[in-house]
Amino acid sequence: MTLNLIFITVTIKRLKKTAEQRQRDEEVFRLYDEMNAKREAFQVRHF
Repeated sequence: MTLNLIFITVTIKRLKKTAEQRQRDEEVFRLYDEMNAKREAFQVRHF
């Protein structure tokens, strides 16, 4: 019984961490895309 509770707790924490990591990754990709768009707009205006 105790081992089952430990396993379930660890599994839930792992899933939560995975969801948080996925959210951070999406934010990083969004910021990267925004930076690329700004850089392209800057290059078009100045070159």
